[in-house]
Amino acid sequence: MDFLLLAASLALLLIAAHYFVEGISAIAADLGVSPLVIGMTVVAFGTSTPELVVNVLSAQQGSTALAFGNIIGSSSINLGLVLGITALVRPMKVEPSVITREIPMMLVAVAAAFVMANDEWLDQAAANAWSRTDGFVLLLFFSIFLYYTTRAAMSARRGDTFLHVAAERGKRFVAAKMGRQLLMTIGGLAGVSLGADWTVKRAVGLARQWGVSETVIGLTIISVGTTLPEMATSIVSARRKHAEIALGNVVGSNLFNLLCVAGLVAVVHPVAIPKAGIYDLCFLAYMAVISLPIAISSGRTITRKEGGVLVSSLVAYLLWRFVSGLSAA
Repeated sequence: MDFLLLAASLALLLIAAHYFVEGISAIAADLGVSPLVIGMTVVAFGTSTPELVVNVLSAQQGSTALAFGNIIGSSSINLGLVLGITALVRPMKVEPSVITREIPMMLVAVAAAFVMANDEWLDQAAANAWSRTDGFVLLLFFSIFLYYTTRAAMSARRGDTFLHVAAERGKRFVAAKMGRQLLMTIGGLAGVSLGADWTVKRAVGLARQWGVSETVIGLTIISVGTTLPEMATSIVSARRKHAEIALGNVVGSNLFNLLCVAGLVAVVHPVAIPKAGIYDLCFLAYMAVISLPIAISSGRTITRKEGGVLVSSLVAYLLWRFVSGLSAA
């Protein structure tokens, strides 16, 4: 019953997030905001609303292990499952700006999250945690990323796929009529809040019922559920011969998760790093590091073979974490 209720909560969360994004994007367009800025900010923030609300509520309720698992799990699933399956559907060409700008930014974000989680390196008496100070630093990094990306947008460089994709995404979400905009925005936000609250409660109940840690539940079931919008967008884009959209979508989502979501969660409530959490961070670092040579190799194309490596690596790790978490309980 807990599993069915969790599935229903995730469904409400994702559907409400879609309507929230559609409504607020249309309002932004009516206020004269360009489709490019809408795609880079409103749509990017909106599609990550499920992760943001679930994790902030988890922190408020003291379930920081669930929040940590979801933040790291969503980022790993974006690189392994979303990117890998998209490459299996259709090999994707990687634009130079992604290699020189977006992926390096993601590597910096992963490195920052990893270093801040390892307090024992500096003081063996300290417990590993993302403190409130760490949270503010992560939010500062996110502000720098926004400034740098916005400056690139203002220069309007032609041929920059990342910015072109942002503009297209912005256009796609501004079709709502005036009478529906406010209703969709308010209703979507209410649905997201309610769905997130139910998701956290059901996830905690499921962890207790199955005898696994909240971290494992957040790393697997919740992460897969909250990553569904990115997965659907990437697969549809690949089938329409726009597979390059997936990489920008994945990198942007990971930057939001690791810098903005993790930062806000740590500010709301310091996040104690679970005992096995360092393994999760190491795996995320591995996936982020190999993404750069994969993007550069094969003539800047992510092939089906490389997509298979990404998917198999993620599946093997998640199975190991779930089984080890179950046996340890």
